Formats: sequence, C-alpha cells, structure tokens
Amino acid sequence: MSKPSVKLLLVLLAIALPAGADTLPKPDRGSVPASSLYDYGVMGPPATPAIVAAADAAVKTALPPGPFRADWDSIARNYQVPAWFHDAKFGIFLHWGLYAVPAHHNEWYEKHMYGADLAWHTQAFGAPEQFGYKDFIPRFTQEKFKADEWASLFRRAGARLVMPSAQHHDNFAMWDSDVTPFNAMKMGPKRDLIGELAGAVRKAGLKFGVSNHGVENFTFINPPAALDARLKAAQADLYDPAWAAFYNVADRSPAAMTRFLSDWLQRNFELIDKYQPDLMCFDNGANLRVLDPLKWRVAAYYYNRAGAWGKQVSISTKYVAFAPSNDDSKQVGSIIDFEKIGVRSPAGIRAAPWMVDDVIGSTWGYTEGMTVSGGAAIVRRLVDTVSKDGFYLLNVSPRADGTIPDDQQRSLLEVGAWLDVNGEAIYGSHAWTRFGDKEWRYTVKEGALYAIGPVSGAVAELAPIAGKVQKVELLGRAGALAFTQDGAGLHVQLGSASASAFPRTLKLAGLALR
Repeated sequence: MSKPSVKLLLVLLAIALPAGADTLPKPDRGSVPASSLYDYGVMGPPATPAIVAAADAAVKTALPPGPFRADWDSIARNYQVPAWFHDAKFGIFLHWGLYAVPAHHNEWYEKHMYGADLAWHTQAFGAPEQFGYKDFIPRFTQEKFKADEWASLFRRAGARLVMPSAQHHDNFAMWDSDVTPFNAMKMGPKRDLIGELAGAVRKAGLKFGVSNHGVENFTFINPPAALDARLKAAQADLYDPAWAAFYNVADRSPAAMTRFLSDWLQRNFELIDKYQPDLMCFDNGANLRVLDPLKWRVAAYYYNRAGAWGKQVSISTKYVAFAPSNDDSKQVGSIIDFEKIGVRSPAGIRAAPWMVDDVIGSTWGYTEGMTVSGGAAIVRRLVDTVSKDGFYLLNVSPRADGTIPDDQQRSLLEVGAWLDVNGEAIYGSHAWTRFGDKEWRYTVKEGALYAIGPVSGAVAELAPIAGKVQKVELLGRAGALAFTQDGAGLHVQLGSASASAFPRTLKLAGLALR
C-alpha cells in the first residue's frame, strides 16, 4: 500500500521485457491526469483490449443466474449498497502475508529486495540466487494463529467487519486454492487461513470480506539490469522455471499477460464461491479502464451469487476503477475506498457511500520496530470519518507466526472500550448538515444530534446550532446536563467530567433533524 517514488513510476510505465518478448503498450488511464499516475493505477498490467478479450474468453465459467450482466448498465441498474454497510461504520483490515517474515521496510518487501534493499537482503538472508522471496514461504508458519482469538479481539474492539488481504501484490494466496499452487494450504503454514478466519469471524457475529491485490503482481518486480542478467544467466529465483508463474518476471509477453489475467478472474471466482464474502476489495491495479470487461464479469458473478445466498454484498475499489466516466463521485456497483485518512480521504461530507483504510502503525504489513497509534488517536480518526458519512477500516499488522503484537491489541481494546460507551453516536448514524466545528464532530441518529469532542474543563463550548436544544446528556453518565444556548453557541456544564485524551460525546435532543 506504500506510495512509490517518481523513479519507480517511470519504471512501471516502461516495463523492461525479456529479450525476444513482444512489446506491450502503456496502460490506458482514460482521462486521468498524468499528475495522478500512482493514484489511478499504473501498478496494473499494461494490457490491450485484445489481451483482455482473450483472457476473458479463456475462462469458461458461466455467470450464475440472476439479473446482473457483465456490463456497466446492468450493474448500475441492479446494484444497491448493503444496508449493513451504512450501519457498521468500523471494520478491521489485515495486511497479512509473507512480507511479515523479513519484517523490514514495508509490505512491498518483495519489490524492494530486488532493488533498493538488495544489499540489506543479501546481508540478512543471502543473495537472491540462494535465498529469493519464495524462500520466505516455509518461514511463514502461522503456528500461533488462532482464528477464534483474532475474531474475539476484533469484536471486543467494536469492529463490525473483518477483511484480510487474501492476496497481496506478491501473488501468494492465503486460502486453499485449486487455481494456483502458490497458496497457504499447499505451502508455508499448510492451512486455509482465509477459511479459518472467515468461520471464526462469522461465528462472532461479524461481517467478513476479502481484499485481492493480486492484479498488480504482473508488473510488481523490476530488478535492476545487472541483477536481472545475473538471475537470468543462472536460471535462478526469478528465472527458475518452477517459480516463473509466481514471480511473473521471466515472461511478460502478451501471451503471459493473457494467462495472468485469466488466472486473476479464476481466483476471484474461487474466493467468491468458497468464502461468500460480504465485501470484496481491489487495490489500485484494478483502476485501469482497459480492464473493465474483467471487472464487469467479476461484479456480475459476485452479485448474482449473492442473490442466491440471500446476502447483501458489495465490491469496494479505489478512485475510478468502477467509475467509467473517470469521475470518482460517480461509482457504478462499488463503494469507493480511499487510502489513509487525511491523505486521500474526503475533507468534508461525501454524499455517496465511501470508506477509508488506515494504518494502525507506521507500515501496513508488520515490520520490526514499527510505531503504533494509541487508541485515542484512532478514535479521533474514526469519529472524523463517520462525521463525514464514511466507514473507517483500520489496518492491523500480524506477525509471521500468527500473533498480533501486544501494542496493536492494546490500541484495539482501547477503541473498543470507547465504543462501548459512545457507540450509539457511531453505529447506524449519518452525517449532519456539517461534519464539525473546530475540534468537535457531529453525527445524527434517531432524532438526536451527537457532538463528539474534547472535554478539558467544566464547560463544553459548541458553535451555534440552529433550533432550540431541549436536553443535553453526556454518554456514559446518567442524567441531563445544565446548559445555555445563545447566539454565541451552546454552553454545556460538565461539572466533574474528567479530562481525557479520548473524545466525549454529548447527546442533544429536541432539534428538528433529518
């Protein structure tokens, strides 16, 4: 999920193909400005319409019966945002994968180890000829992973959705797959990690989603020329025929890309059929317009399947992946997902449903020495998101042994304790006419206006509110509070309310609210 450098963007836009391979074109970004190359998906495979059509045709799986066809018009006509998504407001994301073994730099370790971090990797593990990224798989043991304990932790944190990365850019499937041999059931932990977590999460009464970042794998590794030549000459690692389909470096011809995109389709169908996810997310690589026919097919397949299951489900994508007009406010069949609050998330209320995935620490995937945000900081980001009608998806970073570090658990439980008291202002709420004033944020539910903000003295001062407030309560304390209301604002007597790093919630009754 890290943002690449300008140099890396240039590399991605001019992919070096093996000798003798056919030249591939640059990806079609539609009308997306060049200044937004990362945001709008240069990580996706630079396919042509012909390659996409061939990949689509090669997968013979029929669409399930149902109203959805593989085109924008049908998806727009039949799709509805799930009611549960409007109410849930808070979920857990998981960057859970092989990159937690080296636990260095970030979750893009595979890319970095064949580039800027080559020297570090060589010193720590050996040269790629002797120890490549594939050799982390046996060390990804997950021997301490207990799905029920994870699900219990996330429930106590107040989450209503849990969504692991079923596959990251490195092409390793975290489920029991019949499509790819590079999966957690056949290698590494030799467990169906996604299946185990799905069962535990649903037993805990939570929604379960999957995130698939795999479409970015085809262009993910771009070794410098000297290393590339070395590995090619030795037929080692990236050029080992046994691992060529894992890395997708040795062959980047149009035929190879066609097979890769067919495989992407089949993996998505498998995730849908095996795990019946409530939410399915794609990362930036799916943004390319040229991939639209494949995205139509996944959406139609998923939504027709969900109709047979009797479930409300949705796809979530970034930017314009499911916005054929290239206007990200006009999503079709998808909930838009922004990356990192305050970086790419909306500055104000956004009318259409949206979510933001945000980091609990300094990296998405687990790294040694990563810093972790405290519960109070996370709560403030959650509140800010909900006040703007968004859904807050907090990323957690497990270790390679299947444990969630104590500092992350501590922060999650602090968030859960806050939601135990203040959750009525979050779950099932919607935005007011304005999202906030200075440090205060507002939500609305069932005729009440909630003001969520800092309490540091005997009086809470709120900006002017149209209408006459009839009653004010502080969530977590019995009884009404004394207050006055005038042209300068609402002045609430808090009495002995103690100062806290966590925001407190005032419930205002008597206003005419939508």
